[in-house]
Amino acid sequence: MDKLQRILTEITQLTNTIKADHPQLYKFLDEDPVTIPTKDHPDITLKVMKDYLDSLKQILKHSLDSTKK
Repeated sequence: MDKLQRILTEITQLTNTIKADHPQLYKFLDEDPVTIPTKDHPDITLKVMKDYLDSLKQILKHSLDSTKK
């Protein structure tokens, strides 16, 4: 499996986890600036997808850290 496919699989799994286990966060995924392209035909690169994956991880981490306090 190539690197992009692994990242896409991880994005899908993480998104499903957020939807199932943290539904309060799911509504924020559509509002994530990473998902809003600034061009009519954006280039979907490995870096773009990795950045998006990292943003999903940060959203989840921030939520988990906030609930521990």
